Amino acid sequence: MDTRTGTIRSVAAEGLGTAGLLVAVVGSGIMGARLSGGNVAIALLANSIATGAALVVLIATLAPLSGAHFNPVVTAVQAWRGRLGWPVAGTYIAAQILGGIAGVVIAHAMFGEPLIALSHHVRGGTAQIFSEAIATCGLLLLILGNERRPAETVAAFVGLYIMAAYWFTSSTSFANPAATFARALTDTFTGIAPASIPGFLMGQAAGAIGAVLVDSFFRQPSGGSAPISPRRSGGDS
Repeated sequence: MDTRTGTIRSVAAEGLGTAGLLVAVVGSGIMGARLSGGNVAIALLANSIATGAALVVLIATLAPLSGAHFNPVVTAVQAWRGRLGWPVAGTYIAAQILGGIAGVVIAHAMFGEPLIALSHHVRGGTAQIFSEAIATCGLLLLILGNERRPAETVAAFVGLYIMAAYWFTSSTSFANPAATFARALTDTFTGIAPASIPGFLMGQAAGAIGAVLVDSFFRQPSGGSAPISPRRSGGDS
């Protein structure tokens, strides 16, 4: 496979994976809301389980093709660390945004909703923005700290983390700019009002910067001694 073909397939995998993620997020949110009889906790439980499970499958399946980022902050951090060229990172991010929008449209079509509907679900305030910073920082630290593990293991960790973060953050852990933009186009359970997007993006950017700083701190040798090398247990995610 030549480099150009490999890049095209990697970019396509990022678009496909992000679309699949948003199908799971939005679709399970619609189904959960319809079946829960107005019980928001049950709807959120269904939404979080479906999202976490979908992430495990999508990451494990597509990681060999693209690294299975499905998230612009993950792509940006990997490019900053030299694991991915910036031009390729730009195409990844474009594919993630377009894939996320496609995923929302697909989910709406499956449930008979308008294909595009701007959300009226306001998600604002310092607490939710801070929650996005914490959720994003935790997600990136998890990925960076386990990059030597097999893709299937990282997939399970990410799925479980996101499932938990739905519940321990007041924002329900978007932690993903592409998903944030896409969810502004659904006026259903998982939507976010367009006016709330800037705050969420600020929180996600702050979380990404925090994760890079923390990861760099733990990778630095202490004093004159050599750093402890983790055992290699598999390929990079």
